[in-house]
Amino acid sequence: MSSILTNSSAMTALSTLRNINNSLGETQNRISTGLQISSGKDNAAYFSISKTMSGDSGMYKAIDESLTLQQNALSTARLGAETVVDLAEEFAERVAFAQGGTEEVRADVQAELDELVARMSTTISQSTFNGTDYVNDTATVTVVTGISRSTSGSISTTSMSFLQQDLGTIQAQLAAIDLTTSDSAGAQLADLQTAESMLASAVSSATALGIAEKSIETQKEFLTELTDRLDSGIGSMIDANMEEEAARLQALQVQQQLATQSLSIANSAPQNILSLFR
Repeated sequence: MSSILTNSSAMTALSTLRNINNSLGETQNRISTGLQISSGKDNAAYFSISKTMSGDSGMYKAIDESLTLQQNALSTARLGAETVVDLAEEFAERVAFAQGGTEEVRADVQAELDELVARMSTTISQSTFNGTDYVNDTATVTVVTGISRSTSGSISTTSMSFLQQDLGTIQAQLAAIDLTTSDSAGAQLADLQTAESMLASAVSSATALGIAEKSIETQKEFLTELTDRLDSGIGSMIDANMEEEAARLQALQVQQQLATQSLSIANSAPQNILSLFR
């Protein structure tokens, strides 16, 4: 039955065209944003998970930047400690050379030792990074290395600790050595033992700083890999598949054209009724 009041075919065609236009709009939005899920209405679970993971990724990157500062400070301190090791080694060698020497020899060597001590002092004072000094104390330094999220969603931080190294004490102990007053074999041997002991302390300090630097370097490498995994996981959940969206766009455009033609045909049906009255 045909009716001039109710055009069921046009209503069906219009509904179809409306649905196609909605789908076309969604597809165009995915193509323009590159996102399959851009809000909670698209997929509430994926949206919530991706936002949580994105927040974690951002915090890991911020912690990684903070660790970079710590790594640079430790690297600077280690360089200073290794330089002190070289100077302390040369210091011990010159003290050994002066063993049993004449007063004149000891005086000449003492001048060398004074210069080495001065160079140590300069090295230690310059072994800081952006005001961070790890070579003039023995305090414990604790740095945040990451975050940990429990199954309930609560968050906590992970950390690592290392000891600062007091290179200033090593330099001060060596500066106490005065070969010009060490006129006995026992006193000269004591000076050598002190120099050797301070050399061992310098080596220990450089090693400790190197271990701490390596630990932070390893953690930074882990954080970089971890954030890459998180970002990849987020992308797999919310990023649009551009190949599929491109194919869907072309299909919807064809469907839109067909639906428009179908609506035009349906709208022309009442005109055919007029021919019945001619």
